[in-house]
Amino acid sequence: MTSVSTAPHKRGSQLTSVSTGRKVKDRVVQVLVYCAFALAVIPLLSVLWTVITNGLARLDGTFFSFSMNGLSGRDAGGGAYHAIIGTLEQVVITSVIAVPIAILTAIYLVEYGNGGRLARTISFFVDVMTGIPSIVAGLFILALWLLTFGFEYSGFAGALALTILMIPTVVRATEEMLKLVPNDLREASYALGVPRWRTVCFVVLPTALTGIVTGVMLAVARVMGETAPLLLTIFFTKAINTNPLEGPQGSLPTFIWEQASDPNQNSIDRAWAGALVLILIIMLLNLGARLVARFYRPAGGR
Repeated sequence: MTSVSTAPHKRGSQLTSVSTGRKVKDRVVQVLVYCAFALAVIPLLSVLWTVITNGLARLDGTFFSFSMNGLSGRDAGGGAYHAIIGTLEQVVITSVIAVPIAILTAIYLVEYGNGGRLARTISFFVDVMTGIPSIVAGLFILALWLLTFGFEYSGFAGALALTILMIPTVVRATEEMLKLVPNDLREASYALGVPRWRTVCFVVLPTALTGIVTGVMLAVARVMGETAPLLLTIFFTKAINTNPLEGPQGSLPTFIWEQASDPNQNSIDRAWAGALVLILIIMLLNLGARLVARFYRPAGGR
């Protein structure tokens, strides 16, 4: 009778011990996660605070409405109007070229490739392109577009170099988002007699839209801050050039690089202001993309 009466008590003690151990482990892991998050956020906040405090001094109307044409590093005034225009034009051209190519490539790999030889080859080259240094992309466009074909320095040449860097990022992001779409949705569409291309356009893509837009914005944020390929393809100018197809064109990364390399304090202030503007543009683009992905749903989307 004694053994029978103590068995439930022992089991209860063991369950209490196991439950307490799990709670302790869960709390330890939670603390470690919070510490890792803090370690990742503290440098980011430090960089943002440094850029904001140093860049606000020159963030005025003059900075947004004037170029550096005719000014030296020690001169006060001047702005980054030419660089802002150049960056926006180059990123738009890059996105127009890279995003359709990358999304179509990802659709082929997920929906049509079926693990075939061509799909494996494309996936291999996408992986290779992901690891290409940015300066190599600039050297490739310099050798092919400028030296071999004989075209001149231009914003379009810079956009071609940025396209090489943007395509693999968008391909991988889109591919992962398409893989997350449940196969039940595809099978339900096929059961209704809907062709595969219509299923992809009106079922699969709308379902993965938010993730695809996020991937595109991450790729835009990456290429918008590249400096090395632009120095090799768009060269450098302090004047305003709104034509991306002809002549050297300014950009915010090259503007920051040129101003930061000048020891004069006025140039250093302009470099900090240019860095702040670049961060603000990227933040606004990400915010706009999130709003579009949240409130816009194509026909057939959920």
